[in-house]
Amino acid sequence: MCGIIGYVGTENASRKLIEGLKILEYRGYDSAGVALLSKSELSIIKATGRVEELEEMVVKKEVKSEYYCGIGHTRWATHGSVSEDNAHPHRMGRVTLVHNGIIENYLELRARLEKEGVVFKSETDTEVACALFDKYYEENIHPCVAIYKAVREIRGSYAFGIMFEGYEGRIFGLRHRSPLLVGSGSDGMYLASDITALLPFTKTYSLIEETEVVELRENEAIFYTHDGIYDPVWQEATMNYDQAKRGGYSHYMLKEINEQSDALRKTITPRISGGLPDFSHDGISRDIFQGIKQIHIVGCGSAYNVGCIGARLIEEYSRVSASAFVASEYRYSPPVNMQGTLIIAISQSGETADTLASVRYAKLCGCRVVSIINARESTLARESDKVIYTYAGPEIAVATTKGFSTQLAILYLLSVYLGIYTSKLDTEVAKLKIDELKRCEGVVSNRLKGAKSVESLAELLYKKENCFFIGRGLDYFMCLEGALKLKEISYIHAQAYQAGELKHGTISLVENETPVIALMGEERLFDKTLSNIKETKSRGAFTVALMPKNEKSPQECGDFVIELLGNSLIEYLFDELLCVQLLSYRVALLRRCDIDKPRNLAKSVTVE
Repeated sequence: MCGIIGYVGTENASRKLIEGLKILEYRGYDSAGVALLSKSELSIIKATGRVEELEEMVVKKEVKSEYYCGIGHTRWATHGSVSEDNAHPHRMGRVTLVHNGIIENYLELRARLEKEGVVFKSETDTEVACALFDKYYEENIHPCVAIYKAVREIRGSYAFGIMFEGYEGRIFGLRHRSPLLVGSGSDGMYLASDITALLPFTKTYSLIEETEVVELRENEAIFYTHDGIYDPVWQEATMNYDQAKRGGYSHYMLKEINEQSDALRKTITPRISGGLPDFSHDGISRDIFQGIKQIHIVGCGSAYNVGCIGARLIEEYSRVSASAFVASEYRYSPPVNMQGTLIIAISQSGETADTLASVRYAKLCGCRVVSIINARESTLARESDKVIYTYAGPEIAVATTKGFSTQLAILYLLSVYLGIYTSKLDTEVAKLKIDELKRCEGVVSNRLKGAKSVESLAELLYKKENCFFIGRGLDYFMCLEGALKLKEISYIHAQAYQAGELKHGTISLVENETPVIALMGEERLFDKTLSNIKETKSRGAFTVALMPKNEKSPQECGDFVIELLGNSLIEYLFDELLCVQLLSYRVALLRRCDIDKPRNLAKSVTVE
């Protein structure tokens, strides 16, 4: 949700800001802007649309001036429509800033400031914050004084990059429940929402804590708290800039789909010892489960979908009660009894605001938290008791692919691990389960090599405007993911239903040639799902079956059949996942959609 980049140093700031904004664009791409400082002027340049449009405007301006300091922003609209007036940066009086987050009490603050004579140009909460900083920024005081006075009045979440008149060549940064990092390079200092935006320039970074304000100068960063100045901890990023590039693929999503086999190997291999799950590599021992009576899995979007699968696997293998919850609802309708609850929080970025809010609520209730995250440099990683990293590498496309598959692998490992802990799984059976998981890497690889059937199906579906996914058991949860992927990037209305629920009302939506895609990896439920397919076929549906090879002829099972690879349920699930990802990608491609940046969406949702 919105991306911030800042730079002060010896090189051309405008080029660095544009490069950083291009990387951060997955966080929001409704509008973009920069505030650039030269020795003679401060220039604010803003454009609706993509960063490329802003770049053209900056290139024209750059002929006149050489900029050595600046802040940039790419916006995902929350308060106010998509317009140049609402685009960041905002300037009020002697203060110019960019913002990620939501100021919850901005209407109250705006009304008060308007009574004091402030005239606003935009509809945004950000401009209100800018006016508040300007109000407290008086002659002969350090900007930190104004900052601390202003934030005492602000409720909500925020990350700010601020430039103050009178302190030219300096950028101030602070955050509260929104990510913000400082980068230290050989040519200057950087500010960014995300570690990926720093990678073209430096791998050395420091996290800004919630009580801190950082002042960036040409060759140093000064970290302030209420008590004074202190020395920060500098770290080296674990990922490389090359990992975040498209690498010759037409889209990031296609690249990331094709990286899943390697991502699974990196995720699974370090966590198997003697043929059994082993999380000692993550600093997790069996003690984490001591006294646990139930498990709550929280996540948003795809993270919730994979959590549903994980909860079912945990219950089946360990007989420990497990439930998945939509993170945005969890703390507002919490379970009655939280005693003895282990929280498993799932977030690709580790910055998902709703998931963080759920974790904070759970910790107040005394719960232990284990998080499954891709990003080391994240808030959720710092606030969890234990963290299991997916090792998926950078995921740039808005629609998650390798994030989901590596999260599923970890949840499967955890379910087997817990099954051994509770003595509900015999060691030899557990080893067989792990062997099945290890084979999934090959299943994924083989599907990527043989995707012709999926591409043929996409040709039949891309002109449709409605599509239904049906399944039972774990297949239903994969249907949720399949429907989400299709509507996210192709804009086809897609809905997932438990196959047995069709006759309770939803079959009324099936018309002539309506696509109905059935996932049938749950072999024990195969015949029942097949009956549901035939019910929709009798109403004129175009039926598609993703099914294991069995004695049934394809003609019995659907108008179009894709044979699932593998020999076990977990292998079928991974193949179903690849099929729905590839199908969604191909359909979106045929519909000429913006696959990596679907409309109205952002990769990392850092506001509630």
